[in-house]
Amino acid sequence: MTEIFVSDPLSAEVALLHEVALLAPGESHLEMCIQCGTCGGSCPSASAMDHTPRAIFAMLRAGMKDEVLKSNTPWMCISCYFCTVRCPQDIHITDVMYTLKNMSLEAKTYPSSIAPDFSKTFISMVENYGRSFEIGLAGIHNLKHFATRLPNMAPMAIGMLTKKGMSITPPKRIKGMDDLKKILKRAKELEAV
Repeated sequence: MTEIFVSDPLSAEVALLHEVALLAPGESHLEMCIQCGTCGGSCPSASAMDHTPRAIFAMLRAGMKDEVLKSNTPWMCISCYFCTVRCPQDIHITDVMYTLKNMSLEAKTYPSSIAPDFSKTFISMVENYGRSFEIGLAGIHNLKHFATRLPNMAPMAIGMLTKKGMSITPPKRIKGMDDLKKILKRAKELEAV
């Protein structure tokens, strides 16, 4: 008589996919990916990604955690939601990308500090002003990571300043900053859970 052994219902490979799905906010529907490629075909920054979202999802399904968390794909996501809107399976791809960014930050496996630093600077401005301060964000980011490029960017910056496309002074804080701070504090508490 042949014995049948039942293994753990979630293999290590599938467990990674479920872990990411559970960490993503709301119902990610990540398990529903049919590998159609609509996400990558819809993405305006796909050419800058080392893997399309579809490939990332296949890598998650294959248990390739290190490769996924070292990928630049989540960091190249510009949060336009084109992929999410066009996905025939209603996968919340942008939310999954945010989850992968957070996992990469926690594991310290991001491909370079450029994108995380940009994100931290942006978040700091939103926390302080309630909005972004473009010239401050670009200035701080470029000074930190691309100082040698600044002279080449000067003509564009001068043009934007003279045409009032951008202000050199920080923005006024939005009305309701206290409420925004409460919302952000609560979001951080929920994220820690």
